[in-house]
Amino acid sequence: MRYLDEYRDPVLARKILDEIRAATTRPWVIMEICGGQTHAIIKNAIDQLLPDMLELVHGPGCPVCVTPLELIDRAIAIAALPDVIFTSFGDMLRVPGSRRDLFVVKSLGGDVRIVYSPLDAVRIARENPHRKVVFFGVGFETTAPTTAMAVRQAKAEGLDNFFMLVSHVLVPPAMTALLESPDNRVQAYLAAGHVCTVTGWKPYEPIAEKYRVPIVVTGFEPVDLLDGILAAVKQLEKGQARVENKYARVVKRDGNLKAQQLVNEVFTVTDRKWRGLGEIARSGLCLKPEYAAFDAETFFDVTDIEVEEPPQCISGLVLQGRKKPTDCPAFGKQCTPHSPLGATMVSGEGACAAYYRYQRGNDDSGKQHDKDART
Repeated sequence: MRYLDEYRDPVLARKILDEIRAATTRPWVIMEICGGQTHAIIKNAIDQLLPDMLELVHGPGCPVCVTPLELIDRAIAIAALPDVIFTSFGDMLRVPGSRRDLFVVKSLGGDVRIVYSPLDAVRIARENPHRKVVFFGVGFETTAPTTAMAVRQAKAEGLDNFFMLVSHVLVPPAMTALLESPDNRVQAYLAAGHVCTVTGWKPYEPIAEKYRVPIVVTGFEPVDLLDGILAAVKQLEKGQARVENKYARVVKRDGNLKAQQLVNEVFTVTDRKWRGLGEIARSGLCLKPEYAAFDAETFFDVTDIEVEEPPQCISGLVLQGRKKPTDCPAFGKQCTPHSPLGATMVSGEGACAAYYRYQRGNDDSGKQHDKDART
């Protein structure tokens, strides 16, 4: 706890805030990539405490949120089959498809199970040789190694009843896509520390150099985030653009080489559609040919399922940093965690869920009140 408290120290946080205020002389827009960072920022009102010229916007850093709607529908179609045991992390079960979610499938008799590791799904397949077991592999580079481990283990055991519905995506191509958008507002990034723990920060260096944007690797505690924001502001004010690591207690430049090797053994890079962003070239992972027998989309023949996003949901604009959750007319009304229109209201890392949970409105007087209460 002492180690954690060091990064939650209000005295140190106020000191860094004072440095941020002193360093900021012009308007800047900084995007935090990770949904976990978004929740920490909103929970601690960090965005409310910053100088008015400094704006934080929320990026596509929630893997549940960027999983495309048609892949949710494909998952639902597979889970509804009578001989299937469909396994997933819990946050995927309430993500709405075009007509229902996985919890509804479960309530109608589908064998849908929450697991805490992909290896749990391998065990279930081993224990149920006459059933087809599917794991919904969702996430960024952080969770891809464990998914790869499960596929490799299933192959080693010769399990022909285990399948993987893959929805792994890669962060750097999404960052590039946002920077190349004609509507881009992002001038600096806070990169997700847990992703960089696996990948290191080398993949970000070409982005910083080509697009002239500071990229600061940071953690998830208030002091971590404020320290990252300060580093980004200092670079912006000086016209610098490099990758800077402010999560040195965890992240190394080369990352976790063993985890990278495991991912490269099982997966190959492919084009991938992102919810709210569309298709991004070479932004996802798919199974290599030698592991293709474990591909659930192909085995269950669901690749032709295509659907459109609900027009009343602006989650795509939220994921691009172009809108805040409270800009949505449905926010907190037609769209709540109990009756969500989009994934950003469902996921534990979704920006809309963060705003709802911490009762963040769009009232300017509330912003001033929060500043007064916390300074």
